Amino acid sequence: MESSTGRRIAGPRNIALVGPYLSGKTTLLESILFRAGAIQRQGKIADKSTVGDSSAEARAHGMSVEVNVASVNFMGDMFTFVDCPGSIEFSQDARAALAGCDAAIVVCEADDKKVPALQVILKQLDDLNVPRLLFINKIDKSEGRLTDVLAYLQPASSKPLILRQLPIWKNGIVTGFVDLALERAYIYREHAPSEVVDMPAELLDSEKEARFAMLEKLADYDDELMEQLLSDIEPPRDRVFTDLTRELAEGLITPVFVGSAENGNGILRLLKALRHEVPPVTALAQRLGLKSGPGATVQVLKTFHTAHGGKLSLVRVLAGEFADGAVFYGAAGQEARTAGLFILNGSTPAKTAKAQTGDTVALGRLEGMMTGETLSTAKGSTPQLIKIAVSPGVYGLAISVNDRKDEVKLTSAIAKLIEEDPSLSLEHNQDTHEIVLWGQGEMHLRVALERLENKFGVKANARPRRIAYKETIRRPTQIRGRHKKQSGGHGQYGDVVVEIKPLARGEGFEFTDTITGGVVPKQYIPAVEQGVRDWMVQGPLGFPVVDFAVNLSDGSYHDVDSSEMAFKTAARIAMSEGMPQCSPVLLEPIVAVDIHVPSDATSRINQIVTGRRGQLLGFDGREGWPGWDTVKAHMPESEIGSLIIELRSATAGVGTFTFTHDHMSELTGRQAEQVVATRKAEAA
Repeated sequence: MESSTGRRIAGPRNIALVGPYLSGKTTLLESILFRAGAIQRQGKIADKSTVGDSSAEARAHGMSVEVNVASVNFMGDMFTFVDCPGSIEFSQDARAALAGCDAAIVVCEADDKKVPALQVILKQLDDLNVPRLLFINKIDKSEGRLTDVLAYLQPASSKPLILRQLPIWKNGIVTGFVDLALERAYIYREHAPSEVVDMPAELLDSEKEARFAMLEKLADYDDELMEQLLSDIEPPRDRVFTDLTRELAEGLITPVFVGSAENGNGILRLLKALRHEVPPVTALAQRLGLKSGPGATVQVLKTFHTAHGGKLSLVRVLAGEFADGAVFYGAAGQEARTAGLFILNGSTPAKTAKAQTGDTVALGRLEGMMTGETLSTAKGSTPQLIKIAVSPGVYGLAISVNDRKDEVKLTSAIAKLIEEDPSLSLEHNQDTHEIVLWGQGEMHLRVALERLENKFGVKANARPRRIAYKETIRRPTQIRGRHKKQSGGHGQYGDVVVEIKPLARGEGFEFTDTITGGVVPKQYIPAVEQGVRDWMVQGPLGFPVVDFAVNLSDGSYHDVDSSEMAFKTAARIAMSEGMPQCSPVLLEPIVAVDIHVPSDATSRINQIVTGRRGQLLGFDGREGWPGWDTVKAHMPESEIGSLIIELRSATAGVGTFTFTHDHMSELTGRQAEQVVATRKAEAA
């Protein structure tokens, strides 16, 4: 494949489309498919007619909720585009898919309010060392100078933004652009290739200034080019393109293009830049540390569970070739045989006979193989090239089904959802006896529940999860519990005296005995302890009791009527009558929270924390994130249920947090009364 400068980049390429929510990624994919001749008409999201976002959930919400894939042949070269969701709640899909991409097009707008979201995405690319181009979309709706736009976008990028195109303005409207590398001017034609025109006279000075700025940044990584610039020598065009290609591949720069996906403006130049400048799959394999060996090696980018076709694993072929029916081996040496080989275009799979180096294909029914895993056709355990970090859940809902016989079906369907999206997780909470589905936000879980019903036919009920409150005591007491029952034949007799006292917070439960003289025979003492333990599951306030001690100090027995059951019952009676005398008090779980937000939102986050009964512990710069802070706090667990919703609202959708249980703390007053009243109402 020869470029106009004689350069050759061989093999299929895989390009990710990433960017903030509503930046226009799916529209750009549609425009690319139309420009490359893969579709006859450019669809619209509003009309629900796009190749991407074809799932019922994406169409219902008008947003990307999972990775979408489409392939095109452009000028004899095969490109697969991976359209990634823009919302941070669905970012796990992008994280896994990027591991198999040669480069990413970062789609953004000339909007300073979306800079934090842009920074989150660029940081993700940094972490995976993915080369990237920036495409400023909706340039036709942009206001202000592009140099000003780059000035406020640059802090979001760890790599220098290098302007490749200069917009041509006429009567306040962008009508075309100047390609600074080619030194040519183009006028936009809606949904058609741009037309080459003479360089507008009024742009000659601006073009020379912008081109020199581009060359200066390239020269930062090329000493020979720097010498040419210092000597006022015009560098050869081939040299400029060579530098652009090399510095993009090495992740040194981020070239910036402009256009309008909706109107098809700037798409052809973007495609040609991909064709000539994006590195081949061999560069990706080297970046991932793939060592040459026998067989074919693939990276699993995404797992889909289709309603009728079963499991599909989207993979990038990093090396080798294979046909349908090939056997793959995973990280632990587990094996699975492919049952179908497909090229995906949106939700439409097309069968193909074989796959070779660089291809992006879907493999049917690779059971036991997970998203993010490296697989090989060489027998044995496959060395893993990358570990995909999974975001811990920040929003949980208790889920259930109306019919208990559907619980197995529910957990089976959720297991498939988690295979598709590992940032979902399922918790069987032993304290509250609930099944809790955790995710990355309210919309994330809403879509997950819709998928349960739409794809797997499971209608799940969802409600706020319960908090694992407990109770303890403040005062000691001594109490007798006697169980005596006579109903013909052997009766029942158990008699105990117990001392109940509080323990320090976190010490749990302690049982002792100081029995002398055999007033309670040794064989019945374990039954007394069991009776206490049975009772402490639900104390006077309705919650499990912790941090207290019970000592069996006295009692009596009957030679015939005493039994383990009788003493167990006597212990429960003693606890039921004694514990209310010990000033029971409610305990609520307190969690340690690390909240990650842009620095300009820190003061608002502090107010949110204190407004939710939190205790601020301080804040510091977030490591590796310029312009971000990490706020540390202790908060009641009951207050973090909807924290993520308020946090995202205060940070333009980018704030997040992690939390761990820290300690239990007394809860009194009106709030405690409400908790107890709610528990009694549930038990009624």
